[in-house]
Amino acid sequence: MLEQYDLHNLLVIDIETVPQYSSFEQVPEYFQKLWDLKTQYQRKEETPEAFYERAGIWAEFGKIICISAGIFTGGKTTGLRVKSFASHNEKELLTGFSALLTSQPTSLILCAHNGKEFDFPYICRRMLVNSLKIPSQLEISGKKPWEVNHLDTMELWKFGDYKSYTSLSLLTAIFNIPTPKDDIDGSMVGHVYWVENQLERITTYCEKDVIATAQLLRRYRGEDLITDEFITIVGQ
Repeated sequence: MLEQYDLHNLLVIDIETVPQYSSFEQVPEYFQKLWDLKTQYQRKEETPEAFYERAGIWAEFGKIICISAGIFTGGKTTGLRVKSFASHNEKELLTGFSALLTSQPTSLILCAHNGKEFDFPYICRRMLVNSLKIPSQLEISGKKPWEVNHLDTMELWKFGDYKSYTSLSLLTAIFNIPTPKDDIDGSMVGHVYWVENQLERITTYCEKDVIATAQLLRRYRGEDLITDEFITIVGQ
C-alpha cells in the first residue's frame, strides 16, 4: 500500500488549536451571540459559556498555536526531521509555515491524520483571516480531485467506509507504534495553553503526533518503524 509515493516528497503535519480567548467572558459580545448560534445544536443542554472550551475546533472561533512538520530523510536508512512553528502570534507562525511550503516543490504531498477534514482547511481559513496567501500545496480551489496532493491517514484506513472516525491513538496501538499520548491529549490543549501557559509542552505533543503519523505511513507501506536515533527535532 502507498508504494507509489516517494516519501521524500511528502510532508507530514499536525496542528494544535485553542479558543481565541481565555474565557467566554473575554469574547466580544457580538461574537458571543454568533457562538451561541453556531453551536446551538452541538451543545445540547450545555450553556454557550461552558461549551466555549471547545471553541478551538472551529476556525472562526479558534486559532492555531503550533504547526509541526516532518519530512523523511536518508537513503537506505530512512529518517525523519521534524520542525515546529509555535507562537502566541498566529500570523507569525503561519507566515513561517507558509515560507517553508513556498520553498518546496509545488508537487510536495501534504499528509495528516484527519487532515482533509481538519488540519488542511483550518490552516487555509486562518491564513485568509490573517491576510496571508494560501501556498499552492494547500490551495484546492479550481483543482481536479486527482490534482490535490493531500494524503489523510485516517481516510486511508477507511478504505471507502465513511461511517466512523478512527483516532490516531487507536491506530498507533493496533500497529504497535509508540504512543504520542503520554502527557496530554487534545482535550487538554486549551487548558495547558490559557491556564498553564505551557506552549513548549504543547509543541512537544504536536511533534509526537507528527512522528506517530509518519510511523503509521511506514506501517501502511509494510515497512519497519523509524528508530529514535534517526528522528531529529530541529529548533524553530
